[in-house]
Amino acid sequence: MWHTACWIGGSVADPRAVRRLLRNPSAWISAAVLLLVVLACVAGPCFLPASLGDPGPNQYAPPSWEHPFGTDLNGRDLLLRVLAGGRISLAVGLCGALVSLFIGTAWGLVAGYAGGVVDGFMMRLVDILYSVPRLIFILIAISAFNKQLQTFASGLGWEWLVQSSQIAILILTLGVIEWLTMARIVRGQVLSLKSRQFIAAARVLGQSHVKILLRHLLPNLSGIILIYLTLTIPAVIIDESFLSFLGLGIQAPQASWGSLLSDGAGAINPLKSFWWLLVFPAAAMSLTLLALNFLGDAMRDAFDPRG
Repeated sequence: MWHTACWIGGSVADPRAVRRLLRNPSAWISAAVLLLVVLACVAGPCFLPASLGDPGPNQYAPPSWEHPFGTDLNGRDLLLRVLAGGRISLAVGLCGALVSLFIGTAWGLVAGYAGGVVDGFMMRLVDILYSVPRLIFILIAISAFNKQLQTFASGLGWEWLVQSSQIAILILTLGVIEWLTMARIVRGQVLSLKSRQFIAAARVLGQSHVKILLRHLLPNLSGIILIYLTLTIPAVIIDESFLSFLGLGIQAPQASWGSLLSDGAGAINPLKSFWWLLVFPAAAMSLTLLALNFLGDAMRDAFDPRG
């Protein structure tokens, strides 16, 4: 009974919603484009010579057969850097969205199910957090915890975390600031669902609150949770890119799409325009964001047909 379609269009387990999604060409095309971008970023650098990422004499070389995306200021192949930067941008987007999803879902479930004073207190805290400037919060977190995390990781011998400490903090902070909207959405759906008859039946049968939350409410929210995940990933990628564009996110020698855009913007001047440094990172990022947004819209249409 727990998988009954209780959120307008139903949960992920609703076969009618799945059929609607599979019949939508937009879903297929978006998923194919997204899969292609992910495979290119994950596996692409493995098939390219590592020497392309080293500084060379061909500074600002335009696109050619040898360098399809051209080269940058230091003579490094831009195709390799776009693919490697995509790894970091996609990893930050996915991990940050998952952090946001976990916090927002748990917060909204508890607030909506508890109701009363607990709900009022938890949602007022959400309102307060909405007023905190995101940029200042991220800067404070990086300044306060980056050195401590590097020291902690160095003591454990985790060199990979020492080198990626700022990325780890960026993922956590972006996840922490993106969960607020998810909490409101989940809470609103729980307020509607908890008055349904199957929840009343579960209470009569003596099921615990935890079991009702995890077995009855959460599965009926799977559709909206999955949709919001596809829409949160682009938001986190944009936040990371904005911070890296300003020089506050991913630092050299590592690169993301945002830092590559920053380098490209800095190379444009009235005398000589090295357009490829800006066009190719922007195209890769825009293609990914469009695919994610179209996929989210297709999923919303499938699980919420009346919307």
